[in-house]
Amino acid sequence: MLKIPEPRLVPLCEFRVELAEPIELGDSLKGRRRIIPIVGGQVTGERLSGEILNLGADWQTVMAEGVAELDTRYGMRTHDGALIDIRNFGIRHGPPEVLAALARGENVDPTTYSMRTHPRFETGDPRYAWLNKVIAVGSGLREADAVRLLIYEVL
Repeated sequence: MLKIPEPRLVPLCEFRVELAEPIELGDSLKGRRRIIPIVGGQVTGERLSGEILNLGADWQTVMAEGVAELDTRYGMRTHDGALIDIRNFGIRHGPPEVLAALARGENVDPTTYSMRTHPRFETGDPRYAWLNKVIAVGSGLREADAVRLLIYEVL
């Protein structure tokens, strides 16, 4: 019987995504809805680096027990001028007191909650066409005015 290959994680880059104040939409059928505008940031890495554009948002749903479903879409420009569309989906959860501290804009030890994502990349630039086929996962933390994510390529 053939053995299924085990996935490996290879560091791809780090995001620092700068955020504006959340726009609260209120409670809906699925949970409390908010839109958090993305206003800039940086991408640093050996194979992928550049700037996050002032373009996009996180359409977030906070469900039962404070579980936040993250649904972001934004753009980046690489250090050499390529444009890349990023769609990043994830889940953030933790103890109520930790989530309350995050909501107040406090810096919280990221080991006290979980923030995991799976970004998808799309570009028409041939120099970065390899990104169109990448499966990636990320681990993150929330700062008062930004999100930081370590992104790994799954091989």
